[in-house]
Amino acid sequence: MDDIVTQEHNRNCAHSASHKQASHPLDALTADEILAVSAAIRAHPDFGEDVCFETIELKEPPKSDVRAFKSGDGLNRQARAAVFRTGGIGVWRMTVSIDDGTVADVEHLPDARPMIQLEEFMVIEEMVKTHPDFIAACERRGITDMSLVCVDPWSAGNFNIPGEEGRHLCHTFVWVRAREFDNLYAHPVEGLNGVVDIKTGEVIRIDDYGVSPIPQAEHNYESQFQPRTRDHLKPINVVQPDGVSFSLTGRQISWHDWSLVIGFNSRESLTLHDIRFADRPVVYRASLAEMVVPYGSPRNGHFRKSVFDVGEYGIGKLVNSLELGCDCLGAIQYLDVDLNDMHGNIFHISKAICIHEEDQGILWKHTDFRTERVEVRRARRLVISSIATVGNYEYAMYWYFYLDGTMEFEMKATGVLNTVAGEPGVPDKFATEVAPGVFAQIHQHVFCCRLDMAVDGDDNSVVECNTHAVPAGDDNPYGNAFYQEETVLKTEKAAARNISPKHQRFWKFVNPNKTNYLGQPVSYKLEPSHCVTPFMAPDSPSGRRAAFTYTHLWVTDFDPEERYPAGEYMNHSDGTDGLPCFISDDSSVENTDIVAWHTFGLHHQPRPEDFPVQPCISSGFKLVPSGFFDRNPCLDLPSQANAASCNANAVKD
Repeated sequence: MDDIVTQEHNRNCAHSASHKQASHPLDALTADEILAVSAAIRAHPDFGEDVCFETIELKEPPKSDVRAFKSGDGLNRQARAAVFRTGGIGVWRMTVSIDDGTVADVEHLPDARPMIQLEEFMVIEEMVKTHPDFIAACERRGITDMSLVCVDPWSAGNFNIPGEEGRHLCHTFVWVRAREFDNLYAHPVEGLNGVVDIKTGEVIRIDDYGVSPIPQAEHNYESQFQPRTRDHLKPINVVQPDGVSFSLTGRQISWHDWSLVIGFNSRESLTLHDIRFADRPVVYRASLAEMVVPYGSPRNGHFRKSVFDVGEYGIGKLVNSLELGCDCLGAIQYLDVDLNDMHGNIFHISKAICIHEEDQGILWKHTDFRTERVEVRRARRLVISSIATVGNYEYAMYWYFYLDGTMEFEMKATGVLNTVAGEPGVPDKFATEVAPGVFAQIHQHVFCCRLDMAVDGDDNSVVECNTHAVPAGDDNPYGNAFYQEETVLKTEKAAARNISPKHQRFWKFVNPNKTNYLGQPVSYKLEPSHCVTPFMAPDSPSGRRAAFTYTHLWVTDFDPEERYPAGEYMNHSDGTDGLPCFISDDSSVENTDIVAWHTFGLHHQPRPEDFPVQPCISSGFKLVPSGFFDRNPCLDLPSQANAASCNANAVKD
């Protein structure tokens, strides 16, 4: 299989590289650094030329080193690397000194599986499509042109199915195009799944649950297939005649009072570091650390659909090269990224990160009706974004920074629904009919962001805020009284919490050692606005692996090795690693260096309007200053009217 993968890689992967030098300790690895790391590992006597590379990423230096860094200081850079061999199970992880090529801290994990690699996607498809049992199954369904068959590789989970023990598996689903460029997801081939051993290059079985009719009608979304396009919408142009208000030094960005370092890796995609407002630290590191998409159908092979798109695929390698004026609007600054491919070479993605500013309506306004004086200020935000395509779905990730000190994460899900075939007009308990005979199963998209909090310093606490109604009585004679109660969550287990809409619950991250001018501890509050309830049984195979989804807030004592909420090696995991394990010692999280993990997401009951391509649906959260400032920090914004605005003159006689 290694030779096939190599050939596929040579056909599909770009090899250009940006040879820029790192200028900050938290800059992502450069192309030269990645190549130096892969060369050092190949030269190591325990590895050699047959080694394959899962990830090569920056090993982030201690916080004290980062904060002591000054521009012009030398950088002693290290990398984390995880490698494997195609012929056997197991992963080796290690630390590599970039300066001298030293490989250290080598640890072999014999039962771990690497992520499914980008180079393996099309190889897996070809293996299934050329298998005699699969070809025969297609013929029973009237499919004879195998060039139109499309096989999507899905992670296989861990279900203790006989014959799958000790393997590195991929489970596949099938669709067929009617013709070139046709939307394949309009024609699901139901009840046909190939199970592939990635390591041995073997199709271990073809699961055929019986022939179902394949929907034949085409449902295409590309412009070439549309009978007409609307012509009544006038252009909206974002014009910044004096240029943008942000500046970049390497990957360090400054905008308004905000400053931060933009990072990137193959697993998490965007990472943000040393986030400050007016040089006051707010968050030391922020990232999307995991996402899982569980589907609700127990039928045929669909029970296996519970894919961890971060931990089992790595969304960093799946990000789009963005297009000017399409994915982002206005005056755009793009950043390229360099990652490692499976062979330790450079996988270059141009325009992987978009940076721009957006108008955001009114920031604040007041009309004094006595004096008839009006004061209004407009809001804007800095946007740092990236978009990844994971099979049929697109995930558009946006980090927003506002003038008032608020920061926000938004995830927009779009793309094409994962479809199955059914009998037209016959309801399916677990799915919605989105086109005649085409169904989309109920599912969820559950995300977890890791937030290494640093509100005015590293030593923080977490406070839960609940609103209560006062019982009617002497203390509440008119029945209108309600108040907020605050509780310090002192240990990791005590801080594992869920939302409570009836209490308008939120959480604050406070620095008990710093106060505002009112004598209150400075803080930022987490506004949880898109939490979901998981419906997988907690003790089910998929539920055990996604244990983090059952809790909306986790807080842990900082540990640089606790990086992923479902564990580091997710492929075929058994659920014994991750956040429940991290909090098992119930460490103190009071007035110490803490990490918050916020779980949120989308509960998606598909609708016909989501097909053949899905309009964006959003989820996310905000971090909002709460006593971090003494007053509104935007009083000094200038009072300006936008010179480019004009009367529309749209009224006609």
